Amino acid sequence: MSHFEYKVTPAPARGVKGKGGNDASSRFAATLSEALNQEARDGWDFLRAETLPVEERQGLTGTKTVFRSMLVFRRSVDMSEDEATKAALRLLEDRTDDRTEDRAEDRTDEG
Repeated sequence: MSHFEYKVTPAPARGVKGKGGNDASSRFAATLSEALNQEARDGWDFLRAETLPVEERQGLTGTKTVFRSMLVFRRSVDMSEDEATKAALRLLEDRTDDRTEDRAEDRTDEG
């Protein structure tokens, strides 16, 4: 049985000088290709690029929302059925623990 593990890395913000062509778009394409190929050498398959909102601090007390471009990769991980069953049970136990804690907090808030 196999499942996937995922890796998310920031996309390059700009092209590196000396790579690709003379214009900015060619340099950026070469930089992006190099980032994708490096992950592929490590066994990761490119899945997609996402632009996601992130809250960042601004000044001492403020926050602002900025958008970051991320590259999402995945690779297959083989597991025996016994390992998969144990992993699923751990996940269920974690969810049960979280629900129990949420109920205890709700009771505390009510009282």
